[in-house]
Amino acid sequence: MTQPKPTTLPSHNHWLAASSHEELAASLASAVAAQLRQALAAQSRASLAVSGGRTPTAMLQQLSQQTLDWHRVDVTLADERWVDEQHSASNAALVKTWLLKNNAEDATFYPLFNGANSATLGQTHCQQQLQHMHWPLDVLVLGMGDDGHTASLFPLCPALPQALSTQDLCIATQAPVDPTQRMSLSANALMQAQHIHLHIEGAAKLQVLEQATALQDRNQMPIYTFIQQTLNIHWCP
Repeated sequence: MTQPKPTTLPSHNHWLAASSHEELAASLASAVAAQLRQALAAQSRASLAVSGGRTPTAMLQQLSQQTLDWHRVDVTLADERWVDEQHSASNAALVKTWLLKNNAEDATFYPLFNGANSATLGQTHCQQQLQHMHWPLDVLVLGMGDDGHTASLFPLCPALPQALSTQDLCIATQAPVDPTQRMSLSANALMQAQHIHLHIEGAAKLQVLEQATALQDRNQMPIYTFIQQTLNIHWCP
């Protein structure tokens, strides 16, 4: 039996609970694929942004096996550490390993890292490259950290006010732990997505989400920016 939606979450947040990691990965991958198909039925290209970390790997693998016109899909990352693809912390490497294979190998990938000496120096070029994608995003899959950050929008970091207000597609930011330099899609670019999914697992992450809902402060817990709008929350114990 799956857990019912916590009463603390707003009514406009959609709660989709699963009983296991595998079930959650399959159901989320199926939902993302259906939304991409829907977008492709109405327009020439569709776009998808995904997040890194350990949580989404099974979902990305399931998504790679979905049948749709992947050659018409643009894929990017919600955020990236400022490292090349040979680095173990690279989100681009993770996406190429788990998603851009099987049926999805024909998708067009837009990385955020471009080899500049710093994320700040690489921001303009990243913005220019991202503009070749289909915008706004059709589907976005976010994760969330224990501090309430999502993408690379970290609580109280120096770049956060600009990240929450800029009209640019991306912004250089930093994490409180190494490697500090990051490139993130801006809050505006993320929030304009047609379908936004939050993929979290475990009681601790659910507690963080409920804390953010109660706190109602996007500067202290940036995930609150997304809780305020229609959000599909995918969770398993």
